[in-house]
Amino acid sequence: MPIPADSSDPAQAALPKPPLFPTGQIVATPGALDLLQRHGLTPWPFIARHVEGDWGDLDAEDAALNRAAVTDGSRILSAYVVEGTRLWVITDAVHDDDGNRASTCLLLPEEY
Repeated sequence: MPIPADSSDPAQAALPKPPLFPTGQIVATPGALDLLQRHGLTPWPFIARHVEGDWGDLDAEDAALNRAAVTDGSRILSAYVVEGTRLWVITDAVHDDDGNRASTCLLLPEEY
């Protein structure tokens, strides 16, 4: 389901670094929303880290694939751990000639 912008959220209002890529529409699965709600979190800090190139808990090979994906337009995956539960943030591959990506999704691995 789409996540509306929240300009009152400081993590969304001002990113410390410019984003490396556009997110497209931001959506989340029920499991991801439940995880965030249970821990009193919003999605914006995870999205900010994702677009700034802080891929979270990835090995060197996956991080290298993400760095390449920023320029080649392929899928970008970040993984963060929230109280022992893995949360993925995935930005789709480029979908048009202008380099636009359709969406970024927050989800649990089992919802993939």
